[in-house]
Amino acid sequence: MRECAHKRVRERERERENARDSKTVRVREREITRETSRSRARDRERERARERERESARARERERASERESARARARDRDIAISSAARERSRERARERARERAQMRKSTREGARESERERKKAQEKAREKAREKARENERAREKA
Repeated sequence: MRECAHKRVRERERERENARDSKTVRVREREITRETSRSRARDRERERARERERESARARERERASERESARARARDRDIAISSAARERSRERARERARERAQMRKSTREGARESERERKKAQEKAREKAREKARENERAREKA
């Protein structure tokens, strides 16, 4: 009788031990699941951070490209301004020479008629130059 009771007690202890073990296993599995999901969340966060970094690098590159483009445009505008100023100075010198020639020819009536013809020719030439300049500016505007 006593031995049977002893066996039953031992059996109950074994069951309790097994239950404790399975509880420990369940707790450990829960911990593993938690750690895994935390690890995945960290990985996702790291990936998002990398993506943000890549995006900001792309934005910086776009900004640099835009800076280069505007620098090129400024250089082009400066070159156009310099060349048009040079053309204007050369036109002014040509006008000055034409005025001097006209002054010398005014002494005679033939000279006066000649100077009138030259003045008209010079005027027409100046108009043509102005038209050409307008066309050039239009082309430059279309390019820019």
